[in-house]
Amino acid sequence: MHFIWKEWLENIRSKGFWLSMAIILVVTILLLTRSSFSYDQGFYILLVNLFESLLYVIPILCLFLGGFSVFQEKEQKTLVMLLTRQESRLSFLLKKSLGIQATLLGPVLIWFFVYLVPLKFYFDVQLSHYFLFLAALASLMLVFTQLGVLIGSISRSRMQITGVAVILWFYFFFLHDFVLLSLLPDVTHDNVKLFSTAFFLNPIQAGRLFLESGLGLYSFGHMSRLLQSFMWLSPGIFFSINLLFWLGASFGGAVLMHRKEGFE
Repeated sequence: MHFIWKEWLENIRSKGFWLSMAIILVVTILLLTRSSFSYDQGFYILLVNLFESLLYVIPILCLFLGGFSVFQEKEQKTLVMLLTRQESRLSFLLKKSLGIQATLLGPVLIWFFVYLVPLKFYFDVQLSHYFLFLAALASLMLVFTQLGVLIGSISRSRMQITGVAVILWFYFFFLHDFVLLSLLPDVTHDNVKLFSTAFFLNPIQAGRLFLESGLGLYSFGHMSRLLQSFMWLSPGIFFSINLLFWLGASFGGAVLMHRKEGFE
């Protein structure tokens, strides 16, 4: 609880935190006020548009905020003090990760619960589908914030954090799909499960398919044999595995490759 309070006090003094919150608020309000969809079906279109729009900003913002938050401990020498007082790296990074996740995810979820009030005046809101949207969005924030913690843990300067964060965002947002598209002609029944695993390793794609299938935009009732082999697990299971994998891998990497010192 101490780390959560400490992170909150640090974030409310950060211009980057308030800029991130402002961007999310502006995007969501603009999409709601500019929408001209029908009362019955517009809700689903808005949720998809919201998710697709926030994909442009949330991953990179979470990478930056997570990375700079950890690096700040190095700059202020508080990390060295904690580690010399018998605080293990694993314990420190676990508390730090929980603190960052809570202070970033909490305000966003609060805003989307407030957002639900005007949403009811515009559309026929289905709460179960709205919670699916929140789950997909929260997963995206958790994964990329934890990847940001990994970047901040292994970096020695703010410039390194900026460079690695941009490269990682570019890879997941653009490059990953291009690589898989180049391999698509070689996909057969023998290797389609391997291709499927590579596809769903992308947290953006796993969250997108989880949301769109949950909203009923995709039907998996009449699939070809190849597509059946591709979807060898349900979107929800792929989504859950992706979340657990990236949280575990990024946290483990932060613990194992952590660098205590940083420089400007």
